[in-house]
Amino acid sequence: MADTALLNVLFVCSRNQWRSPTGEAAFRNMSGVATRSAGTSRNARRTVSIADIRWADLIFVMEEKHGARLRAEFRQAVQHKKLHVLDIPDEYRFMDAELVELLEETAGPVIEAALQE
Repeated sequence: MADTALLNVLFVCSRNQWRSPTGEAAFRNMSGVATRSAGTSRNARRTVSIADIRWADLIFVMEEKHGARLRAEFRQAVQHKKLHVLDIPDEYRFMDAELVELLEETAGPVIEAALQE
């Protein structure tokens, strides 16, 4: 990855209420990284768009159902994207310490590796 380019990281859950905004916030200040979050539900605070998919270098989904939804709705756009399922259930609140720790343990190493590429 070029020194001047940012790694664009998208976090996706259902309603963009707790998990994906926590992922966005947890990695927001990481050097070399830009973050966004969105939800797959039509009732999401911010619904994932084709622009988000195109923007992202890495996409983290909280559950497999989110990945399936992205593949169904944005098949062409996600075809060549790095999509990672974190297997984090919907049982945490925004910035819950355990959720932040899970995100750091699961997404952190993937982001670090991508920054080294």
